[in-house]
Amino acid sequence: MRLSVATGNTGGVYYPYGGGLARVISQSVPNVDATAEVTNASVDNLKLIQLGKVDIAFVLTDTLDDAIGGRGPFAKAPVKARTLAVLYPNYTHVATIEGKSIERLADMRGRVVSTGSPGSGTEVIAFRLLRAAGLDPDKDIRKQSLSVNASVDAIKDGKIDAFFWSGGLPTASLLDLASTVGVTLKLLPNDDVLPALQSMYTPGLYFRLVIPHGTYPGATSDVGVVGVANALVVDDTMSDDLAYELTKVLFERQKDLAAIHPEAKKLSIDTATLGSPAPFHPGAIRYYQDRGVWK
Repeated sequence: MRLSVATGNTGGVYYPYGGGLARVISQSVPNVDATAEVTNASVDNLKLIQLGKVDIAFVLTDTLDDAIGGRGPFAKAPVKARTLAVLYPNYTHVATIEGKSIERLADMRGRVVSTGSPGSGTEVIAFRLLRAAGLDPDKDIRKQSLSVNASVDAIKDGKIDAFFWSGGLPTASLLDLASTVGVTLKLLPNDDVLPALQSMYTPGLYFRLVIPHGTYPGATSDVGVVGVANALVVDDTMSDDLAYELTKVLFERQKDLAAIHPEAKKLSIDTATLGSPAPFHPGAIRYYQDRGVWK
């Protein structure tokens, strides 16, 4: 059996994490060969699940909430996704560089800003943060829709003033930008819009996180940001036995996954069942019941 894992941009966390997951699935689950696919991430991944073009997908839970509710990009039909595990939190990076005179979200008015790849979870949260800060993404900024890699290249070349990126720590592309000679990365605090987001959307989707100083070269202070969880999902037609085996692999091969990307260390049997807006797959539930953690 062949399985396809929908990940994200090559410069983010989904891609290495998903590549590692595909490898350990192929090694651990009998008669299964898994491969990782580069995608534009959450929105696209859920559409690919809906179309039956992929079997497993990394997604942000705010996008997942829209998908199962049939809202936004999924207004034509809800997605019948089922969760295997809640993995780790994403940190909303709002990045610029010194010299751009941008200190907070409101300073982006009239500036050239990348809001992420079309069909990405970054784009979803970028639009929401801008609106929560009192800005219209279609009118108040000069919007570009670039991947994280392309955003880093564009800001180095002076083509954009700032960009959004929703990802784990550290993100390879941001490390590249922060390490560039003659450039000083500046991450904007954005947790001030959290109360507005929490009142506008499903309770529990958004929470406060801190990007610790030193995460990226040159970053000398902690930065408060909006957090949103990542989940691993499958289609509801997947067999219970396969969903059980995939969930089991996540935990039994966690050390191998963490060696590929440190965000895999954050998977915890105590929190993997918390915070998903989508129902859990019965096969995953059976695994958590075997571990004695399903409530």
